Amino acid sequence: MWIFSQNSTDKIIYFDSIGKDASKEKHISYRIIKDYYTEKDLYQVKDYYKSGAIKMEGNSKTKDGFSREGEYVYYFENGKKKRTENYLKSRLNGDFEEWYENGNPRSKGEYLESEKGFTSDIKIYDFWNSKNEHTVEKGNGFFEEDWGTSSAKGNLKKGLKDGEWKGINEITKSQYTEIYKNGKFISGKSINSDGKELEYDALELKPLPQKGINDFYKYLGDHFVKTREAATNKIGGRLVIQFVIDKDGKIVEPKILKSLGYGLDEEAIRVITNYENWIPGKQRGVPVRVLYAIPLTVPN
Repeated sequence: MWIFSQNSTDKIIYFDSIGKDASKEKHISYRIIKDYYTEKDLYQVKDYYKSGAIKMEGNSKTKDGFSREGEYVYYFENGKKKRTENYLKSRLNGDFEEWYENGNPRSKGEYLESEKGFTSDIKIYDFWNSKNEHTVEKGNGFFEEDWGTSSAKGNLKKGLKDGEWKGINEITKSQYTEIYKNGKFISGKSINSDGKELEYDALELKPLPQKGINDFYKYLGDHFVKTREAATNKIGGRLVIQFVIDKDGKIVEPKILKSLGYGLDEEAIRVITNYENWIPGKQRGVPVRVLYAIPLTVPN
Protein backbone atom coordinates (compact mmCIF):
# COMPACT_ATOMS: atom_id res chain seq x y z
CA MET A 1 0.00 0.00 0.00
CA TRP A 2 1.39 3.41 -1.00
CA ILE A 3 0.72 6.40 1.21
CA PHE A 4 1.55 10.05 0.64
CA SER A 5 1.05 13.07 2.83
CA GLN A 6 0.10 16.51 1.60
CA ASN A 7 0.62 19.69 3.60
CA SER A 8 -1.66 22.71 3.30
CA THR A 9 1.13 24.53 1.44
CA ASP A 10 1.39 21.78 -1.22
CA LYS A 11 -0.59 21.57 -4.44
CA ILE A 12 -1.89 18.41 -6.11
CA ILE A 13 -2.67 18.24 -9.85
CA TYR A 14 -4.41 15.30 -11.55
CA PHE A 15 -3.57 14.16 -15.11
CA ASP A 16 -5.21 11.93 -17.71
CA SER A 17 -3.43 9.34 -19.89
CA ILE A 18 -1.86 11.99 -22.17
CA GLY A 19 -0.80 14.38 -19.42
CA LYS A 20 -3.69 16.84 -19.58
CA ASP A 21 -5.46 18.11 -16.47
CA ALA A 22 -8.12 15.71 -15.21
CA SER A 23 -10.55 15.35 -12.32
CA LYS A 24 -9.68 13.36 -9.22
CA GLU A 25 -12.20 10.71 -10.27
CA LYS A 26 -10.78 10.23 -13.79
CA HIS A 27 -7.05 10.74 -13.28
CA ILE A 28 -4.34 8.29 -14.37
CA SER A 29 -1.51 10.01 -12.49
CA TYR A 30 -1.05 13.00 -10.23
CA ARG A 31 1.59 15.55 -9.25
CA ILE A 32 2.41 17.07 -5.87
CA ILE A 33 4.29 20.38 -5.85
CA LYS A 34 5.66 20.85 -2.36
CA ASP A 35 5.35 24.28 -0.73
CA TYR A 36 3.47 25.58 -3.78
CA TYR A 37 1.88 28.40 -1.81
CA THR A 38 5.19 29.74 -0.49
CA GLU A 39 7.96 31.64 -2.28
CA LYS A 40 11.09 29.54 -2.83
CA ASP A 41 14.08 29.29 -5.16
CA LEU A 42 13.36 25.61 -5.92
CA TYR A 43 10.11 23.63 -5.72
CA GLN A 44 10.10 19.86 -5.20
CA VAL A 45 7.95 18.14 -7.84
CA LYS A 46 6.82 14.52 -7.57
CA ASP A 47 4.58 12.58 -9.96
CA TYR A 48 2.72 9.44 -8.88
CA TYR A 49 0.92 6.62 -10.63
CA LYS A 50 -2.76 6.28 -9.74
CA SER A 51 -1.76 3.43 -7.44
CA GLY A 52 0.32 5.86 -5.38
CA ALA A 53 3.67 4.48 -6.57
CA ILE A 54 6.15 7.22 -7.38
CA LYS A 55 6.61 7.95 -11.10
CA MET A 56 9.04 10.89 -11.20
CA GLU A 57 10.81 13.29 -8.86
CA GLY A 58 12.88 16.43 -9.33
CA ASN A 59 13.02 20.19 -8.71
CA SER A 60 11.71 23.23 -10.58
CA LYS A 61 12.68 26.89 -10.34
CA THR A 62 9.04 27.82 -10.88
CA LYS A 63 6.04 26.51 -8.97
CA ASP A 64 4.31 25.34 -12.17
CA GLY A 65 6.93 22.56 -12.39
CA PHE A 66 8.10 23.45 -15.92
CA SER A 67 11.49 25.05 -15.15
CA ARG A 68 13.48 21.91 -14.40
CA GLU A 69 16.78 22.11 -12.55
CA GLY A 70 19.17 19.38 -11.35
CA GLU A 71 18.58 15.62 -11.30
CA TYR A 72 15.26 14.04 -12.33
CA VAL A 73 14.54 10.39 -11.57
CA TYR A 74 11.82 8.32 -13.26
CA TYR A 75 10.43 5.01 -11.96
CA PHE A 76 8.48 2.03 -13.21
CA GLU A 77 5.33 1.30 -11.22
CA ASN A 78 7.09 -1.67 -9.62
CA GLY A 79 9.45 0.81 -7.93
CA LYS A 80 12.54 0.11 -10.05
CA LYS A 81 14.36 3.04 -11.63
CA LYS A 82 13.52 3.76 -15.26
CA ARG A 83 15.76 6.75 -16.04
CA THR A 84 17.93 9.41 -14.45
CA GLU A 85 18.78 12.68 -16.20
CA ASN A 86 20.00 16.17 -15.35
CA TYR A 87 18.81 19.67 -16.26
CA LEU A 88 20.58 23.02 -16.36
CA LYS A 89 18.30 26.03 -16.91
CA SER A 90 15.49 23.69 -18.08
CA ARG A 91 17.70 22.01 -20.71
CA LEU A 92 18.95 18.45 -20.57
CA ASN A 93 22.62 18.55 -19.61
CA GLY A 94 25.15 15.97 -18.48
CA ASP A 95 24.92 12.22 -17.88
CA PHE A 96 21.81 10.07 -18.17
CA GLU A 97 21.12 6.39 -17.57
CA GLU A 98 18.19 4.07 -18.40
CA TRP A 99 16.99 0.64 -17.27
CA TYR A 100 14.43 -1.97 -18.33
CA GLU A 101 11.51 -2.81 -16.05
CA ASN A 102 13.27 -5.97 -14.83
CA GLY A 103 16.21 -3.85 -13.63
CA ASN A 104 18.60 -4.69 -16.47
CA PRO A 105 20.57 -1.74 -17.91
CA ARG A 106 19.33 -0.16 -21.15
CA SER A 107 21.58 2.78 -22.01
CA LYS A 108 24.13 5.28 -20.77
CA GLY A 109 24.99 8.57 -22.38
CA GLU A 110 25.37 12.30 -22.12
CA TYR A 111 23.60 15.48 -23.18
CA LEU A 112 25.83 18.26 -24.49
CA GLU A 113 24.89 21.86 -25.26
CA SER A 114 24.42 22.19 -29.01
CA GLU A 115 26.27 24.64 -31.22
CA LYS A 116 23.07 26.72 -31.39
CA GLY A 117 23.06 27.03 -27.61
CA PHE A 118 19.34 26.49 -26.97
CA THR A 119 19.03 22.72 -27.40
CA SER A 120 20.96 19.66 -26.24
CA ASP A 121 22.81 17.12 -28.37
CA ILE A 122 22.84 13.51 -27.21
CA LYS A 123 25.66 10.95 -27.21
CA ILE A 124 25.07 7.25 -26.48
CA TYR A 125 28.02 5.44 -24.94
CA ASP A 126 26.48 2.07 -24.02
CA PHE A 127 23.31 0.23 -25.03
CA TRP A 128 21.83 -3.16 -24.14
CA ASN A 129 18.84 -4.53 -26.08
CA SER A 130 15.87 -6.31 -24.47
CA LYS A 131 17.83 -9.59 -24.58
CA ASN A 132 20.56 -7.93 -22.46
CA GLU A 133 22.97 -7.99 -25.41
CA HIS A 134 25.54 -5.18 -25.21
CA THR A 135 25.22 -3.88 -28.81
CA VAL A 136 26.80 -0.43 -28.27
CA GLU A 137 30.14 -0.16 -26.45
CA LYS A 138 32.20 3.01 -26.02
CA GLY A 139 29.84 4.81 -28.39
CA ASN A 140 30.08 2.36 -31.30
CA GLY A 141 27.54 -0.22 -32.45
CA PHE A 142 23.87 -0.79 -33.27
CA PHE A 143 21.29 1.27 -31.36
CA GLU A 144 17.51 0.96 -31.05
CA GLU A 145 15.57 4.13 -30.14
CA ASP A 146 12.15 3.75 -28.53
CA TRP A 147 10.14 6.78 -27.41
CA GLY A 148 6.80 5.00 -27.06
CA THR A 149 5.09 6.71 -29.99
CA SER A 150 8.12 6.38 -32.29
CA SER A 151 11.11 4.09 -32.73
CA ALA A 152 14.23 3.98 -34.90
CA LYS A 153 17.27 1.78 -35.49
CA GLY A 154 20.72 2.44 -36.85
CA ASN A 155 24.44 2.60 -36.21
CA LEU A 156 26.35 4.84 -33.82
CA LYS A 157 29.88 6.09 -34.29
CA LYS A 158 31.62 7.76 -31.35
CA GLY A 159 28.22 8.05 -29.67
CA LEU A 160 26.51 9.77 -32.60
CA LYS A 161 24.13 8.64 -35.35
CA ASP A 162 25.95 7.72 -38.53
CA GLY A 163 24.75 6.35 -41.87
CA GLU A 164 21.21 5.16 -42.63
CA TRP A 165 18.54 5.08 -39.93
CA LYS A 166 15.04 3.62 -40.30
CA GLY A 167 12.12 4.45 -38.05
CA ILE A 168 8.35 4.44 -37.43
CA ASN A 169 6.17 7.26 -36.08
CA GLU A 170 2.91 5.98 -34.57
CA ILE A 171 1.39 9.47 -34.25
CA THR A 172 1.75 10.42 -37.92
CA LYS A 173 1.35 6.77 -39.05
CA SER A 174 4.49 7.01 -41.15
CA GLN A 175 7.77 5.22 -41.77
CA TYR A 176 10.96 7.09 -42.50
CA THR A 177 14.55 6.67 -43.63
CA GLU A 178 17.18 9.23 -42.67
CA ILE A 179 20.85 9.81 -43.41
CA TYR A 180 23.26 11.07 -40.73
CA LYS A 181 26.96 11.90 -40.75
CA ASN A 182 28.82 12.25 -37.46
CA GLY A 183 25.52 12.92 -35.70
CA LYS A 184 24.35 15.59 -38.14
CA PHE A 185 21.07 15.07 -39.95
CA ILE A 186 21.59 15.19 -43.74
CA SER A 187 18.26 14.25 -45.34
CA GLY A 188 15.13 12.23 -44.82
CA LYS A 189 12.20 10.61 -46.61
CA SER A 190 8.93 9.50 -45.03
CA ILE A 191 6.07 7.36 -46.34
CA ASN A 192 2.63 7.81 -44.76
CA SER A 193 -0.13 5.22 -44.36
CA ASP A 194 -1.46 6.07 -47.86
CA GLY A 195 1.92 5.38 -49.46
CA LYS A 196 2.63 9.07 -50.12
CA GLU A 197 6.34 9.97 -50.03
CA LEU A 198 7.63 13.17 -48.47
CA GLU A 199 11.23 14.39 -48.52
CA TYR A 200 12.50 16.80 -45.84
CA ASP A 201 15.73 18.60 -44.99
CA ALA A 202 14.96 19.48 -41.36
CA LEU A 203 13.88 17.21 -38.51
CA GLU A 204 11.82 19.92 -36.83
CA LEU A 205 10.53 23.36 -37.75
CA LYS A 206 9.03 25.59 -35.06
CA PRO A 207 5.69 27.28 -35.72
CA LEU A 208 5.92 30.95 -36.69
CA PRO A 209 3.39 33.75 -37.13
CA GLN A 210 2.69 34.31 -40.83
CA LYS A 211 3.85 37.94 -40.52
CA GLY A 212 6.76 37.17 -38.19
CA ILE A 213 7.20 36.97 -34.43
CA ASN A 214 7.61 40.75 -34.06
CA ASP A 215 4.19 41.27 -35.61
CA PHE A 216 2.70 38.86 -33.07
CA TYR A 217 4.12 40.71 -30.08
CA LYS A 218 3.19 44.10 -31.58
CA TYR A 219 -0.37 42.83 -32.02
CA LEU A 220 -0.52 41.79 -28.37
CA GLY A 221 0.74 45.19 -27.24
CA ASP A 222 -1.68 47.07 -29.48
CA HIS A 223 -4.80 45.04 -28.71
CA PHE A 224 -4.48 44.02 -25.04
CA VAL A 225 -6.84 46.28 -23.08
CA LYS A 226 -6.47 46.59 -19.33
CA THR A 227 -9.82 46.05 -17.66
CA ARG A 228 -11.47 48.85 -15.67
CA GLU A 229 -11.46 46.65 -12.57
CA ALA A 230 -7.70 46.06 -12.83
CA ALA A 231 -7.02 49.77 -13.47
CA THR A 232 -9.17 50.85 -10.51
CA ASN A 233 -7.32 48.49 -8.18
CA LYS A 234 -3.91 49.30 -9.73
CA ILE A 235 -3.32 45.64 -10.61
CA GLY A 236 -0.34 44.76 -12.78
CA GLY A 237 2.50 42.28 -13.10
CA ARG A 238 3.46 39.20 -15.05
CA LEU A 239 0.76 36.93 -16.47
CA VAL A 240 1.70 33.64 -18.17
CA ILE A 241 -0.52 32.03 -20.79
CA GLN A 242 -0.15 28.63 -22.46
CA PHE A 243 -1.68 27.66 -25.81
CA VAL A 244 -1.36 25.19 -28.67
CA ILE A 245 -0.55 25.94 -32.31
CA ASP A 246 -2.51 23.20 -34.09
CA LYS A 247 -1.75 21.47 -37.38
CA ASP A 248 -3.62 24.18 -39.31
CA GLY A 249 -1.72 27.00 -37.59
CA LYS A 250 -4.62 28.03 -35.37
CA ILE A 251 -4.24 29.05 -31.71
CA VAL A 252 -6.32 26.68 -29.56
CA GLU A 253 -6.63 25.43 -25.96
CA PRO A 254 -5.52 28.61 -24.12
CA LYS A 255 -4.75 28.15 -20.43
CA ILE A 256 -3.56 30.63 -17.82
CA LEU A 257 -0.47 29.35 -15.95
CA LYS A 258 0.07 32.46 -13.83
CA SER A 259 -3.03 34.51 -13.09
CA LEU A 260 -3.49 38.20 -12.27
CA GLY A 261 -7.29 38.10 -11.97
CA TYR A 262 -9.50 41.18 -12.28
CA GLY A 263 -10.51 40.15 -15.82
CA LEU A 264 -6.91 40.26 -17.12
CA ASP A 265 -6.78 36.47 -17.63
CA GLU A 266 -9.87 36.56 -19.85
CA GLU A 267 -8.47 39.53 -21.78
CA ALA A 268 -5.20 37.66 -22.42
CA ILE A 269 -7.14 34.66 -23.76
CA ARG A 270 -9.27 36.93 -25.96
CA VAL A 271 -6.37 38.76 -27.57
CA ILE A 272 -4.23 35.62 -28.05
CA THR A 273 -6.97 33.54 -29.69
CA ASN A 274 -7.99 36.40 -32.02
CA TYR A 275 -4.56 36.54 -33.63
CA GLU A 276 -4.42 35.36 -37.24
CA ASN A 277 -3.05 31.96 -38.23
CA TRP A 278 0.52 30.82 -37.76
CA ILE A 279 2.65 28.67 -40.02
CA PRO A 280 2.36 25.30 -38.21
CA GLY A 281 5.33 23.48 -36.75
CA LYS A 282 6.58 20.37 -38.51
CA GLN A 283 8.29 17.14 -37.57
CA ARG A 284 9.92 15.26 -40.41
CA GLY A 285 7.96 17.41 -42.86
CA VAL A 286 4.56 16.65 -41.27
CA PRO A 287 2.51 19.43 -39.54
CA VAL A 288 2.15 18.81 -35.78
CA ARG A 289 0.60 20.45 -32.72
CA VAL A 290 3.07 22.52 -30.67
CA LEU A 291 2.63 23.74 -27.10
CA TYR A 292 3.62 27.34 -26.34
CA ALA A 293 3.80 29.42 -23.15
CA ILE A 294 4.51 33.17 -23.10
CA PRO A 295 4.59 35.89 -20.43
CA LEU A 296 2.54 39.07 -20.71
CA THR A 297 3.55 42.05 -18.59
CA VAL A 298 0.68 44.26 -17.49
CA PRO A 299 1.71 47.73 -16.16
CA ASN A 300 0.31 48.87 -12.81
